[in-house]
Amino acid sequence: MRVRTLTLASALGAALLTAGVLPAQAAPTARPAAVQEGTVSAADLLAKVTSCQQISNGTYRTDEETSATVPVCGKNGAVFWKADMDIDCDGQRTAQCNESTDPWFQDDTAFHQSDGRPLTAETLPYVVVPSSSSIWNYASAGIKGGGVVAVIYGGQVEYAVVGDTGPTQIIGEASYATAQALGIDPDPETGGADSGVTYIAFTGSQVSPIESHSAAVTLGDQLAKQFLQNN
Repeated sequence: MRVRTLTLASALGAALLTAGVLPAQAAPTARPAAVQEGTVSAADLLAKVTSCQQISNGTYRTDEETSATVPVCGKNGAVFWKADMDIDCDGQRTAQCNESTDPWFQDDTAFHQSDGRPLTAETLPYVVVPSSSSIWNYASAGIKGGGVVAVIYGGQVEYAVVGDTGPTQIIGEASYATAQALGIDPDPETGGADSGVTYIAFTGSQVSPIESHSAAVTLGDQLAKQFLQNN
């Protein structure tokens, strides 16, 4: 992840979400559209995160130039935050994610595929968490690389994995594939959503292999149902 100093363009109008589970290697343009992933609705999940029991020692900025207003909140079996979405294109070089398309491109991610290679932002939905600091330590909260995150935007749910870490004071970033699935402009330089994105990270969860989006959807749907029951 890079530190962005540019103001992101407003998100595109809500588009239909991808659905059927495809291998992580499939090109984003090949993913069919549908309303949501899994069987738990965005409305039901959002109804459980209307209030915040803050677990972070402070708050985060959504971009380098904004003030710190975003807390990390705790629930039974999950933590959550409500922020924007910057686009992370880091990892393996692809047609959409490389030095030419992304001025902040880095050819690595904090967590790697089962073959040891970096993740592929263009095809794998993943979320960036802030690197551990005095504000919040994601690992101490039970969040792991490969952990499942329900990303909610525009009435849609996309299941992603924790795939990268970012600056210690900024929150609200996800991969090219995550944004595209939610109808958000995935352009790493000018895309993203200025607000309205909810991230629910399920504690203690881990997808194996991390690059299997189908496994993330299956596990995410199970954990989302448990989340509704336990909160």
